[in-house]
This record gives sequence, C-alpha cells and structure tokens, in this order.
Amino acid sequence: MNAKSLVITETDFDRLNGLVASSQGRLYGTLAEQLREELGRGKVVPPTRVSKDLVTMNSRVRIRDIGTGLPETYTLVFPHEADISKELLSVLAPLGTALLGATLRDVIELETPGGVRRIKVEKILYQPESAGDFHL
Repeated sequence: MNAKSLVITETDFDRLNGLVASSQGRLYGTLAEQLREELGRGKVVPPTRVSKDLVTMNSRVRIRDIGTGLPETYTLVFPHEADISKELLSVLAPLGTALLGATLRDVIELETPGGVRRIKVEKILYQPESAGDFHL
C-alpha cells in the first residue's frame, strides 16, 4: 500500500471505521484488515480542508498502469455500491484501498497475484469535497 501518511476526511474516516468494524467488514477478512491498518495511520481532516488533488470516497479518478501504459477510470465507492462494469471500485478491493488518500501524480505499487503492479494517479475527474458535495 502507500508508504506515506494517509490523509482522509472526517466523514470518510468515520464511515470507513464503521464499515471495517461491521459484520459486512468482517466478511472481507484481510481486505478489511488492510483498510483498518491504512485508517490507523491516517491524518484526519475536516471535509472543507481537504486538498482538491486527494482521492477521497466517491472520487472519480483516472489512473495509468505504468507496466501496460493503459488508462483506467474508477469511482471509489463503498462495497455495496461496487460494480466494476460501471467503473465503481470498492474501497475494500486492493486497488481501492491503495487509491484512498492518494494524490495527483502519485505512483502506487500494489501487490497482485501476477506480481507488483505500478499505477499512477493521472487525473482526479471529480472529488465530492472540491465540488461542495459534502453529503457524499
């Protein structure tokens, strides 16, 4: 996952802590535990003070796989909203957990069954906080 300190909004922190502590979170086992670890080292900030280049929940981001050069676009969502065919990526998916708190131009190394995958955050197409959508 990310080696730098995670920055996360108060709203996302509260909701995600609730998720990993819930029965649904426990069903995800190690994936929820990885998210719990990320949250444990996070710096929590008010939603009104988050940088516009930060990936938060419900952010839509374009990433680029450095190995293949191919772009991918996802919206980071809670597990019950996830639908990869609609580019809705669960925060409990390894890539989703890695993207949470990433910033524009970050390169993230991600362990996959096929080896290490390196992705770059290329563009934040939408971030709820910078759009004033604090209810999301």
